[in-house]
Amino acid sequence: MYATECQAEVTPSHSNGNRQFQYTLADHTNQAFQIMNELRLGQQLCDVTLRVKYHELQADFMAHKIVLASSSPVFRAMFTNGLRECGMETVPIEGIHPKVMERLLDFAYTASISVGEKCVIHVMNGAVMYQMDSVVKACSDFLIQQLDPSNAIGIASFAEQIGCLELHQKAREYIYMNFGEVSKQEEFFNLTRCQLVNLISRDELNVRCESEVFHACINWVKYDCENRRPYIQALLRAVRCHSLTPHFLQLQLQRCEILRGDSRCQDYLSQIFQDLTLHKPTKSQQGRIPNVPQFIYVAGGYYRQSLNFLEAYSPGEGEWLSLAPLEKPRSGLAGCVVGGLLYAVGGRNNAPDCNRDSDSLDCYNPMNNQWSPCAAMSVPRNRVGAGVIDGHIYAVGGSHGCLHHNSVERYDPEKDEWQLVAPMKTRRIGVGVAVLNRLLYGVGGFDGTNRLNSAECYYPETDEWKDIAPMNVVRSGAGACDIDTSIYAMGGYDGTDQLNSVERYDVEKDTWSYVAPMKHRRSALGVTVHQGKMYVIGGYDGSTFLDSVECYDPATDTWTEVTRMMSGRSGVGVAITLEPCRKEPCGSLREKPKDCYLHEKAAGGCCFSPNRKK
Repeated sequence: MYATECQAEVTPSHSNGNRQFQYTLADHTNQAFQIMNELRLGQQLCDVTLRVKYHELQADFMAHKIVLASSSPVFRAMFTNGLRECGMETVPIEGIHPKVMERLLDFAYTASISVGEKCVIHVMNGAVMYQMDSVVKACSDFLIQQLDPSNAIGIASFAEQIGCLELHQKAREYIYMNFGEVSKQEEFFNLTRCQLVNLISRDELNVRCESEVFHACINWVKYDCENRRPYIQALLRAVRCHSLTPHFLQLQLQRCEILRGDSRCQDYLSQIFQDLTLHKPTKSQQGRIPNVPQFIYVAGGYYRQSLNFLEAYSPGEGEWLSLAPLEKPRSGLAGCVVGGLLYAVGGRNNAPDCNRDSDSLDCYNPMNNQWSPCAAMSVPRNRVGAGVIDGHIYAVGGSHGCLHHNSVERYDPEKDEWQLVAPMKTRRIGVGVAVLNRLLYGVGGFDGTNRLNSAECYYPETDEWKDIAPMNVVRSGAGACDIDTSIYAMGGYDGTDQLNSVERYDVEKDTWSYVAPMKHRRSALGVTVHQGKMYVIGGYDGSTFLDSVECYDPATDTWTEVTRMMSGRSGVGVAITLEPCRKEPCGSLREKPKDCYLHEKAAGGCCFSPNRKK
């Protein structure tokens, strides 16, 4: 036994030439503690008795001070710092259950503890009292794994009380991520007013629509209406009410019993309704920014022929993923997102065996990496523009053969229906479309004869288009987007050259001014906004189909090349939404828009395509 487990290293002495050896028994500590535990259980050589009292319960535990001091800073201070317990054979202990103390003592002697979910809170509390950090960490890790909508608030509160920062942070993050489900639980309805206001004020709250937060507050008041009704106004001021739609606000003002009896709340929401319908800037109350990875999706495009590609880029990780392709190749399409779902609008299948403009609307679900068809538009629209107001998709202009549209139609995802709205004043294909303050802007394009620098704006309340100041140059196939309180138009074709110039529209002054140009000339480019920065993707520079992606920072008025697509192309549809996940598809997001999303995110982790590009 000793020959195999014990090794002696022989080395020459430096002083007198005599040989010496160094011997180490690796398992000595474990063996020693095992013997000490046997002595404790046999009540031998013990020098202290812990008399644990908890309400009506009492139990005595014999132990060795040296072992207790080595496992707990509290016991070490108790037995070495001259406190009265130093000379006591029996030490009274209060505030901890005898069974909890028994498990902590077992851990002190064996470095092992077994805790069930029913008693983990008590064991963790005891471990905190005696500063047994390794036990605290083990309990914390276990509770993090047990987080669900029904217990997350309670675990967060407990962690805050005992000062366990990691557990508190993880529980809060879980609450933010899964607010929709958490807000249906008993723990949510037992929050105090201050706790609720603090929760719904968080930017990180992960909701697909602010109406979820609004309804959660109304339901919290209804839970104890008599006592909570006075708090409704304070709650509404914490809700991002400017992110609600005018139609939703109007319905609540008409139908919500809680609001009906409160004139102050009615006045407050009526003012917001007026702000929205008058399209006033709402910079004072920005939307939520949940801590959910966002990906830039690039669909279709053209390189020698129309493509069916779908790939997604992670600005955070700097990698590309190859995803489920479109059912049919399409270029000149538009991309947009409603409720976390990516929509591909119109375009054209320009292939050797096919040359057909598309009236299709297809929906991509990131949760299951699948496309599904939606109701078709009233007419095919190639080189179409698209924007979203109040959860409705607007398809703007485009062409069908030699017909250049000025028509515009609106899609309602809930009804799966299209409806024609007022046409633009000008026919436009390759039109840049952006939405700001619930107004739809159409800039530039081609009317069949001329490339355009004109621009116009759609007012949904009055269903009419109004002219705005023209751009400084004509742009067909330009990109357009909104950042903060401005509209940007970049690139395009002026009839002679592809452009790299960029203009910014000041809504209040009704003027366009140049900002820093892109590094590459681009027409038929894609554009989207991520975390306050603008990303332009692909396009055609007059000789080459570009694979490059540039990023514009309005704070510094500078452009930076950030990545390259898997291949060069123009006429892509671009939009940004949550990361794709193919781990365990949980059904259609169209059928279960909220529950599906939260369930999948709560499951943790996403499996990406192996086809990656850094």
